[in-house]
Amino acid sequence: MRKSISLGFLLLCGQLFAQPQIAQDDFEGNSTINTWFGDDCGMDINTNNPLPNSSNPSAKVLKYTDVGGQYANVRFDAGFNFNLVSSSVFSLKIYVPSTGITGNQPNQISLKLQNGGLGSPWTTQCEIIKPILLNQWQTVTFNFATDPFINLDPSSANPIYRNDFSRVVLQVNGENNTSRVVAYLDDFLYSGNAPTGYNLIWSDEFDGTGAVNNLKWHHQTQLPNGTGWYNGEVQHYTNRQVNSNQANGVLNLTAKKEVYTSQGQTKQYTSARLNSKFAFKYGKVEVRAKLASGAGTWPAIWMLGKNIIEPGAYWSSTFGTTSWPACGEIDIMEHWGNNQNYVQSAMHTPSSFGSTVNYGGQTISNASTQFHTYVMEWSANSIIFSVDNVVHYVYNPAVKNASTWPFNSEQYLLLNIAIEPSIPASFVQTTMEIDYVRVYQQGALSTPSMADKSNARVYPNPVSEMMTIAVDSSHLNSKANLYSITGQLLHSFVLNETENTIDVGILAPGIYFLEIQSDRGIERQKFIKK
Repeated sequence: MRKSISLGFLLLCGQLFAQPQIAQDDFEGNSTINTWFGDDCGMDINTNNPLPNSSNPSAKVLKYTDVGGQYANVRFDAGFNFNLVSSSVFSLKIYVPSTGITGNQPNQISLKLQNGGLGSPWTTQCEIIKPILLNQWQTVTFNFATDPFINLDPSSANPIYRNDFSRVVLQVNGENNTSRVVAYLDDFLYSGNAPTGYNLIWSDEFDGTGAVNNLKWHHQTQLPNGTGWYNGEVQHYTNRQVNSNQANGVLNLTAKKEVYTSQGQTKQYTSARLNSKFAFKYGKVEVRAKLASGAGTWPAIWMLGKNIIEPGAYWSSTFGTTSWPACGEIDIMEHWGNNQNYVQSAMHTPSSFGSTVNYGGQTISNASTQFHTYVMEWSANSIIFSVDNVVHYVYNPAVKNASTWPFNSEQYLLLNIAIEPSIPASFVQTTMEIDYVRVYQQGALSTPSMADKSNARVYPNPVSEMMTIAVDSSHLNSKANLYSITGQLLHSFVLNETENTIDVGILAPGIYFLEIQSDRGIERQKFIKK
């Protein structure tokens, strides 16, 4: 049987291609900036270049005329929030003739980043000021990772840790003055694409029903010391569906108040603790979750070294050589119900563990009522933690050795809800819902989690318009994902037939990946769009 799948309708919904983080304008028709605005000044975005030369041969530029307005500036809204972790540099060309200046203001240009969604967007702005020379074209760069910056609100975070900036404001020769200045601007550029080369290498979208996929997850239930869990926790972890199950596209981890006996020990609470049957070194973990709540609850999304010695852990019996904390622990997200809506990330190493000094967090006002995306990016140099693209902690010790950096070996993922001894008698149950878990790596084109042999194929390859996905009966009703070479999810659909035809004519030329998620695991086919 053959089924035809069209991607065309997705363009109407704006879902197929996420816009790259590029803001540029050469004022000659090559622009990603929809509209420039002038405040307290004159502005013309189609002015002849008054000084065409080798430094700037452009025919057209933007003319900025401050006629004495106290807060004169030009600005634009990018249409996205700048990711300063990915790219922190803005640049432009400027020419200021001395004949257009009055007063004695310093010759300078400032670039201000603001949250354009605020009613008073300047209140949390961050600004970099650069000196300029008169009577010549020059290129000025603003680097929010390395240049001195000014936060209008001193309590605002370092700009590199923020991702709420969506507006750029440019101001020549300062504000709070009535001096005049004429300036010409050209070739504005911000190129902030996400790090290139990220490819999805493992994931669980939790699209099944009932039991958790045992090809991907191990239920860790064994009491590590024979009587209880660490930190004085009072729960039993079980492999029952009442504590962990898939339904409606999410994984439900549920902690319950109930009398439960296992391994000769009776406890008053049950929960679930999952180990991933997948380990990796370096990459990005992305988990979309709605957290459990209630005083005494302790939901977590975290990682441990594959080499840990821990009774009952999935990898320990085969690879266990190292005790905690020498194996290294990465806490992507921890949440304590007695500090509702505060989420924390932390590092445990031989140099600092338990009540570690290596942590950071932020308040999410609806952490237990809405889904949020928790991300950890791990490289050989640093580990970065964020929620919904807002960075709250970077671990980057100056000296990296076995004591501070046991993070040069594979780690695996853990999902669990622990119960603290302080749990109130009124507690009944709570659930952490997880929409998906995804692991990416840069430049990775294959992964050991994939099936060794694939019974799926795509043809023709290379393809111009129509491509056929041929599968055997074991893949029927499997989910298929289409990814760009950078790991960007473009489209998802279900393989309902043994031959499924998909129209890829709207894709730009390049390399793409078709990923099929079935009981066999993850299988990937690379294809080339001509």
